[in-house]
Amino acid sequence: MKIAIGADHAGFEYKEKLINYLLSKEYEVINVGTDSEEQVDYPVYADKVCKCIKDNLADTGILICGTGIGMSMAANKHKGIRAAVCGDLKSAEFTRLHNDANVLCMGARIISYDLAQEIVDKYLTTDFLGGKHKLRIDMFN
Repeated sequence: MKIAIGADHAGFEYKEKLINYLLSKEYEVINVGTDSEEQVDYPVYADKVCKCIKDNLADTGILICGTGIGMSMAANKHKGIRAAVCGDLKSAEFTRLHNDANVLCMGARIISYDLAQEIVDKYLTTDFLGGKHKLRIDMFN
């Protein structure tokens, strides 16, 4: 699985740790930045991750900012992107099971790094159920 990952300055530290974690689990990772804690604009990185998915360079994406909310709002403006902010394991599970999310957003100022890592695991290992849920997803477009 190929994962595009991006963050703003608030999410930079989590992004760097998650990249190392994902690589250790043998995922392919596309790091779209940012590359420091210097202040940047989060929509730039949301756009880059979404472009990777839309261009079939990545299967899914992870975005991290202070709360995850800004990243999700910026990502969801892209047709075909279903970005969800998750701050707990149940949300991460159901955003895949029922909503077929293709971008996971998290807030580095909201959750611990350890929880972020658990959320990523749950998100990446949960499959979409399809069926009635697919009919609902199709209503998005």
